[in-house]
Amino acid sequence: MSEIDPAHLPRHVAIVMDGNGRWARARHLPRTVGHQRGRRAVRATIRAAMRHGVPILTLFAFSSENWKRPADEVDALMKLFINALEKELDELDENGVRLTFIGERSRLDASVQALMDAAEARTAGNDRLHLQIAVSYGGQWDILQAARKLAERHAQSPLALDDPEILNSAFESGLATAGQPPVDLFIRTGGERRLSNFLLWQAAYAELYFTDVLWPLFDETEFDRALTWFAGRERRFGRVESHEAKR
Repeated sequence: MSEIDPAHLPRHVAIVMDGNGRWARARHLPRTVGHQRGRRAVRATIRAAMRHGVPILTLFAFSSENWKRPADEVDALMKLFINALEKELDELDENGVRLTFIGERSRLDASVQALMDAAEARTAGNDRLHLQIAVSYGGQWDILQAARKLAERHAQSPLALDDPEILNSAFESGLATAGQPPVDLFIRTGGERRLSNFLLWQAAYAELYFTDVLWPLFDETEFDRALTWFAGRERRFGRVESHEAKR
């Protein structure tokens, strides 16, 4: 594992964990086995994030579009989510991990919502790593619900909407990730090259790292490789390259 200058580490890493089904299919196993195996990759990634001192790690566990999958697979995914949360919570808490969830909770069963609420309350004081799980989440939904909140707030107390800084701040305060830094490093496993409606606003200037490695095979070495790649990037945010600016 390489040592990376803390100054070149991302503050917020977001991951689309893709490839569970294909991993299982290649081994003539049910898709659900692939999802189960993916838990190992989640553990490895959390360990690596803590080892490097990454402040925020957001994992895309279940998207708004995933509700369209066959009912038996959705049910299996929800059972796996509940089982993983119940089994992993003690260790996460003991290791100083703060756990939060983003997404449309109203679409989840009341028992699942209660479990999520309890996990958030229990780990609220932890500060070694902020682990954020996106469940029933979609980037477009997030933007729309933030716009709705902004409209309601403006109706109650008019804002200076012609001031870009005020407007931006007011809008971002309504996002599911309010108060967090934007995504610096966006990782997608499994070989696909798309964002899949994940943290669209928050990843506006993220460095996009795509790997062909299927999620069940993603480990600490792969995460380390992504961080090393990120550390070598020159992030310009619309500016010219530093060597050009010196001319």
